[in-house]
Amino acid sequence: MRICFATNNLHKLEEVRQAVTGSGLTILSLEDIHCSEELPETRDTIAGNSLQKAEYVYANYRVACFADDTGLEVDALNGAPGVYSARYAGPERKSDDNIELLLTNLRGKANRSACFRTVITLIGLDGAQSVLFEGIVKGTITETQKGTSGFGYDPVFMPDGFGRTFAEMTMADKNKLSHRAKAVSKLVEYLKAIF
Repeated sequence: MRICFATNNLHKLEEVRQAVTGSGLTILSLEDIHCSEELPETRDTIAGNSLQKAEYVYANYRVACFADDTGLEVDALNGAPGVYSARYAGPERKSDDNIELLLTNLRGKANRSACFRTVITLIGLDGAQSVLFEGIVKGTITETQKGTSGFGYDPVFMPDGFGRTFAEMTMADKNKLSHRAKAVSKLVEYLKAIF
């Protein structure tokens, strides 16, 4: 089955393609469907942004697709950066600036608990009917960046039960436990059940 992942983030695209290897699912990119515009993300929740992006691609390109939105939610910061994770330090969406601001805002705080939350919205298999899948992984924010793999906040997020940040893991190892991998797994199981 061919389905489009509505994202302009090539790191996410590669993660998901690896996560569905052997499932019989072929993941198309936005480039594959000739969509070159920036997708809208103006809702105030992670689920809202996920739905908005999927609806946009389905409405304009009429292809079955799914979109995700992900946020890092830090307990000591009342859930921030949350839905604003990608642009936490400004509209430039620079990971290093976002991490620097996060570490600055956590300075002196004992509670460094956090979670990554991903919501995936699938649309176009049954008209405009949408289905949501959520994945969460809990962990802590490290005091310094560690590792060079991954992207976004991966160098400062250490999942519970592990002594390494996401950026210190291989993509294969991260895909066994990440928030996105959990949501994608639910999506794949859903697709297997209906096809």
